[in-house]
Amino acid sequence: MSNQISPDGAAAGELPTPWGAALQSQLAEEETLLAWFQTDLDTQLHFVTGAVAVTNRRLLARGPHDAEWQSWPIQPELQLHHHDYAGVGTLELHDSKARLAIWRYTLGNNPAAQLLIEHFDRLRALKLGGPITPTSFPEALPDDVPVLSPPSTWALLRLWRFARPYRGLLLVGFVLTLASTAASLVAPYLTMPLMDKVLIPFQNGTPIDYSLVRLYLGGLLGSSLLAWLLGWGRTYILAWVSERIGADLRTATYKHLQTLPLQYFGGKRTGDLISRIGSESDRICVFLSLHLLDFATDVLMIIMTAVILFSINPSLAAVTLLPLPFIAWLIHLVRDRLRHGFERVDRIWSEITNVLADTIPGIRVVKAFAQERREVLRFREANNRNLAVNDRVNTLWSVFAPTITLLTETGLLVVWAFGIWLVGHEQITVGVLTAFLAYIGRFYLRLDSMSRIVSFTQKAAAGAKRIFDILDHVSNVPEPASPVHIGLIKGHIELRNVGFRYGNRSVMRGINLDIRPGEMIGLVGHSGSGKSTLVNLICRFYDVSRGQIRVDGVDIRSLSISDYRRNIGLVLQEPFLFFGTIAENIAYGKPEATRREIIAAARAAHAHEFILRLPHGYDSLAGERGQALSGGERQRISIARALLIDPPILILDEATSSVDTSTEKEIQKALDNLVRGRTTISIAHRLSTLRQADRLVVLDHGKIVEVGPHDELMARNGPYFRLHQAQEDGSVTVSNTYDWDEEQGGKSLETL
Repeated sequence: MSNQISPDGAAAGELPTPWGAALQSQLAEEETLLAWFQTDLDTQLHFVTGAVAVTNRRLLARGPHDAEWQSWPIQPELQLHHHDYAGVGTLELHDSKARLAIWRYTLGNNPAAQLLIEHFDRLRALKLGGPITPTSFPEALPDDVPVLSPPSTWALLRLWRFARPYRGLLLVGFVLTLASTAASLVAPYLTMPLMDKVLIPFQNGTPIDYSLVRLYLGGLLGSSLLAWLLGWGRTYILAWVSERIGADLRTATYKHLQTLPLQYFGGKRTGDLISRIGSESDRICVFLSLHLLDFATDVLMIIMTAVILFSINPSLAAVTLLPLPFIAWLIHLVRDRLRHGFERVDRIWSEITNVLADTIPGIRVVKAFAQERREVLRFREANNRNLAVNDRVNTLWSVFAPTITLLTETGLLVVWAFGIWLVGHEQITVGVLTAFLAYIGRFYLRLDSMSRIVSFTQKAAAGAKRIFDILDHVSNVPEPASPVHIGLIKGHIELRNVGFRYGNRSVMRGINLDIRPGEMIGLVGHSGSGKSTLVNLICRFYDVSRGQIRVDGVDIRSLSISDYRRNIGLVLQEPFLFFGTIAENIAYGKPEATRREIIAAARAAHAHEFILRLPHGYDSLAGERGQALSGGERQRISIARALLIDPPILILDEATSSVDTSTEKEIQKALDNLVRGRTTISIAHRLSTLRQADRLVVLDHGKIVEVGPHDELMARNGPYFRLHQAQEDGSVTVSNTYDWDEEQGGKSLETL
């Protein structure tokens, strides 16, 4: 939905019914509508529609049940306050005394609301001191939907950064290509003396000079063998180089992916990333090893052949070049269309890969809900879309390729006709025409081959663009230019006025917390209160939007990310195990660990006994994502993995929430061994698991509302007491409603 007004004052897109006509009727002379957005929630968060608009004179608004538009002339004392939480945006209008109005909307309308705020703030700043026109204001904010620009062939030139280490071998390959092309052009040239000095004189009664025949045939054989040898050398060298360029490209892309923050992966599909690193890089490798080599050979052959043709007969050579302008125009026309076609093919193919990446790891869920037919249908639909897009590309190509062949064949006929005319007027000999036709055949063959490489070039360019989209992405959790080395971390964590925004949504604000070395902190609160976000910030999976997090007195943003995270042990609610042996999974954070160390960690995690019951003990395979083990067994392997690295800081994220009571007791014993002597931050919905914590931190809507030991918080009868009572009564959170605090301009969450 458009929300930007064109420079002449007309809306770029109509306001939704019934707002458009009603609003236009409200505008006075010389009053220009600048921006608007649609509200879709009322104060009780029911879905109803309304509209808010700003003109060069005032702010207007109308709700679904309002009979008239409300209007506020823009004055310097008016202010718009914006905040959002849990998918709901709020916009408030204040003057110097009180709040005048409030509007709420889902965050899908947030870009339009932000644009309206920008216009409003600019008007306030100008204080109505001069004429305001729409061109004085910024353009519309970009939509969240990504815009896919066509890939450029120039993206292939960016591969030079990967080819630079092999430039010496590339130069050798180019010289060999030049030499082999020149050697292959010797044979047609020798047909001229064979015709004019041997065959035609023989037809006129002159005996054959066999010494000349041996000389010319020997030259033909020698040039062919030399061309073969040089061609073999350049093909091997360039193929060797291209394979390494492709391997370096894949490694660099995967390495760069490892440096990107979790936020990047949250917006990407696994199948799409796999497709880019796998099939796209493989396509580029094939292009470099085969088609680029052919293209270079074709270009050299055409240039060298053209030089020879003009040296033999300029007028006949000029006739040879007649089809070139038409072929060049066709290539330019088809190239642009192929760009779009192959970009669509890549996107559709990523959809197919995404279906596979979703269903194969989740095959247990698919079968449990008997959705095999549905997933087959989903795959078939993606496959049919891929087929349709490929059909359109193939239709275009099926017209282009024969057309190029027709043009080259027509050019050859023109050369025949003009050549016969020249022979008839005794301007060239038959030998010259024969050699010319031999060269022409190679010239047009290479021209036809070069035109067909357009398809492979555009495929490779599309793949290069998709890979460089990854490589060009800059991490918003950057490594420090000069990292601080603090040695062994003690585990003193300080959060100073920490705030965090996820996109346009404010998630945390005003967090102040001091965690002493060796202290165990329990994080509690309703779902969405900010517990996991706080842990992610401490682990530096995200960077704070304001404030700072310090460990042992040093801002974690000044530490090397990898060095810092080696001091953190993480036990997740859903432990992830890699396909490999049990021992390899335990030693994942410390690959050099000995078998003795691995067993000691497993014993401390209460995992040694069940591991010995497996068919191959510690060498048993965990299966894909640990599917060969139960949930409790996977969790204990995860705890052993954390124990092995002996971290000074430990993060427990709902470590026992998804297991039964008896398994929980086993895991709790392992956790008791794990937390001893470490700074521990534990998240748990089951408050009973946090009674051993030194302090409990109660979060609500991204803010700390209470801090203290269990007994002290229970005595306060505050938010923690209500959470505890809800669980004791068996009334665990099932639904949340928002109790909006009209005086504070915010909201608090109450669990019913």
